[in-house]
Amino acid sequence: MVFEGLSTRLQETFRKLRGKGKLTEEDVNLAMREVRLALLEADVNYKVVKDFVARVKERAVGQEVLKSLTPGQQVVKIVYEELTQLMGGDQTKLNLAAKPPTVVMMVGLQGTGKTTTCAKLARSLLAQGRRPLLVAADIYRPAAIKQLQVLGEKCNCPVFSMGQENPVNIARAALEYARSNGRDIVILDTAGRLHINEELMNELKDLKSSLNPHEILLVVDAMTGQDAVNVASSFNEQLGLTGVVLTKLDGDTRGGAALSVKAVAGCPIKFAGVGEKLEDLEPFYPNRMASRILGMGDVQSLVEKAQASIDEKKARELGKKIRQQEFTLEDFLDQIQQVRSMGPLEDLLAMIPGFGNLKQLKGFKTADIDEKEISRIEAIIKSMTPEERLNPTMLNSSRKKRIAKGSGTRVQDVNRLLKHFEESQKLMRQFSDKGGKKKGKGLRLPF
Repeated sequence: MVFEGLSTRLQETFRKLRGKGKLTEEDVNLAMREVRLALLEADVNYKVVKDFVARVKERAVGQEVLKSLTPGQQVVKIVYEELTQLMGGDQTKLNLAAKPPTVVMMVGLQGTGKTTTCAKLARSLLAQGRRPLLVAADIYRPAAIKQLQVLGEKCNCPVFSMGQENPVNIARAALEYARSNGRDIVILDTAGRLHINEELMNELKDLKSSLNPHEILLVVDAMTGQDAVNVASSFNEQLGLTGVVLTKLDGDTRGGAALSVKAVAGCPIKFAGVGEKLEDLEPFYPNRMASRILGMGDVQSLVEKAQASIDEKKARELGKKIRQQEFTLEDFLDQIQQVRSMGPLEDLLAMIPGFGNLKQLKGFKTADIDEKEISRIEAIIKSMTPEERLNPTMLNSSRKKRIAKGSGTRVQDVNRLLKHFEESQKLMRQFSDKGGKKKGKGLRLPF
């Protein structure tokens, strides 16, 4: 989980502060020492850490904090505000041209996921009602053009290519094609190198001078830590970047790049790659990320994920079934699959206030939110016949043995699922009996 190490350390530090009725300057100094160590361990740039801690300390030792009735909470509030500013303050959106097409030039080194990110961005823009055009301008990397074409087909976005033609000529022709065919955003997948060199920069400068792009977005691998920040600084000096896209942020448990890139390179983070699927690209919200780091949740992102993933028509049908007490294992399976489509369950729970660091909860076991457990539930239900899903009371001993064998589980697992499902049905009947016109608001999953 992103920022897991940093989040654990900071939350433990502030838990101690919240337990004090009154803070002294010494208490703040000790807390700031822990914050400094936590940030350094998270691979945040040393100068950034030094400036950050100095700003927080200056505000935290003020009279309004030390004399406050809730000084610990005041310090957390200060850290939240400073973290938000450190990562850029407000969300920075794409610069769209007053007269289309908008030109977005994607740059970066090889191996950072630049081509895939181009397709992810196109998919995101299509969902917003835009008409993007992907342009294959990487003529050097083997299969780069083919990869973009395959990804473009997957996200239903056209791809403009001219084979091994000069990249500047490809870009100019693509721009004309976009104007003629009503494509309002041109996404240029440029060539990368294994390292920054003069040849790469000269080609990118030629493209920039030829196209005058509205956006120059650098794609960097968040897992490379400070190296990602150094790359961003170099590209920004040469090209004048308008933003950064951090890929593999879901696999970066430290988060040093996300916390350093704005302060060091001067470029706002505009998007974050949080998975390998084409839908796994999110706008970067500094305030929401700061909230997650401090264990305060991110309800707004959770709601947006739900709205994007859950079928509204199916949700209405489900509400009707719950009110009429017709909820079946088939519906139960459908609900689980819709929840899973929103992302890893641990990440979803981390967006709920108070669940920011589940592993610190008393009695918590990693298995409690084990994705494998959800897969077992799916396998059990899928091993049933349609009749059995509609009427689980018909499941006798021999049927349960068959289901357990077909799903690679034990009979005890089948019985446990059926017991939890029965409890869920009882709960829904209570909603129906008490609420009349009230709709069921949620289901308790059996794990």
